[in-house]
Amino acid sequence: MITPNRRDLAVAVLTASVCLGLTGFIGQGPVAATVATPKSIMGSVAFDWQKLVVKQTKVGESRAVCRAPTATLDELEMHVTTLNKGQAPHAPHQHADEELLIVKEGTVEALVAGDWVKLGPGSVIFQAANIEHAIRNAGEGQATYHVIKWNSPGMIAKREAAKAATK
Repeated sequence: MITPNRRDLAVAVLTASVCLGLTGFIGQGPVAATVATPKSIMGSVAFDWQKLVVKQTKVGESRAVCRAPTATLDELEMHVTTLNKGQAPHAPHQHADEELLIVKEGTVEALVAGDWVKLGPGSVIFQAANIEHAIRNAGEGQATYHVIKWNSPGMIAKREAAKAATK
């Protein structure tokens, strides 16, 4: 077994604190949502595939990469999903965020602008805001893809204001 050195531990702590900086905010209920919490701006950082934590899901597994504000975005969220044969992470849906998906391995079918498109490794999918989209494993083995989502300045505040107005 490889024992991490101080540098490895420092990098892991820094990465976790940058990418998971919203952990204190998430799960604290409605009170936390009303308190303005300063959020650290994510700077340049590298994410080592071997060090990403694997979380088992009912359809495969996922690896959270980061979820934090940047100098130009209210939030940048990245994760990697692996789907087992024939599985989908969720039903077709839409949201205000835009997404970029990059197929790492396997074969997927993606719902893009109303059509199911079959794609393999290296393929890139852009899902526009407020358009129904989905993805599913269409191959014989596992399929893995990277997801990059972003919220442009003002999007999160606008979404939270809309939620508050409907309560």
